[in-house]
Amino acid sequence: MNAKPSLKVAVQIERLQQPSRWEDWRFRITDVTLDEGQFGDAPRQLRDDGRSALFLHPGFEVTLHRDEAEGYYLNLSSGAPAWFVMWRTDDADPSRAWPEKVTLSYNEGARLMDAQERVDNVPVPREVRDWLQAFADEHYRPEPKRRQRPASFRPANER
Repeated sequence: MNAKPSLKVAVQIERLQQPSRWEDWRFRITDVTLDEGQFGDAPRQLRDDGRSALFLHPGFEVTLHRDEAEGYYLNLSSGAPAWFVMWRTDDADPSRAWPEKVTLSYNEGARLMDAQERVDNVPVPREVRDWLQAFADEHYRPEPKRRQRPASFRPANER
């Protein structure tokens, strides 16, 4: 397997206008699709009915890194493997949002959330899950468990 395998994806964001009386706009990531060049290079609007709009943002590269193998393993073992998409809104125009980063690493998604970024997840299709599983199988090695000595065998000052 390639040392740094990657694939290109496109992200779909849905925008709802006034979903409640407390919000003017609500955004959510609806899908992440493999992008083989069929979407072009520029973001575009797919539909807008006045209340709901759907936007497509192509050209995001997802590269797998050996040092994130634990994060890929955790994503796969979660029971529902997902894409993690970090996205932002425009302070000057709150009706606008766009994705910034797409990852498959559970750990990287958690780090982004710890940094107070907006992160949504959407399910990974089977072919991507299989691709990710092959990488994790090759590169993830759990740390060996270290036996803990019972407290009664430790010196008194270490209990």
